[in-house]
Amino acid sequence: MPPALLAIACLLAVILGYVGKCAASPFGTCRTCHGMGHLTRTDRKGRPKRGKDCRRCQATGKRIRVGRQFYNRASRTYRAGTR
Repeated sequence: MPPALLAIACLLAVILGYVGKCAASPFGTCRTCHGMGHLTRTDRKGRPKRGKDCRRCQATGKRIRVGRQFYNRASRTYRAGTR
């Protein structure tokens, strides 16, 4: 098998895997707060305490995946164009 064909097959497998992941689970954990919904701070004694709510996920701890965002925009554009 030529190297170019092998690279294309590997890339196709990765893309199909990500598409399946986005279809099965459209929401992932927030990368800023690691799914907690807020940042953790430490007080002056070094004990962890709750910080401010995460601005990226609006304190839900979840975010929509990039592939799902692309699919939502494409389907919204398709539906708007076929009315």
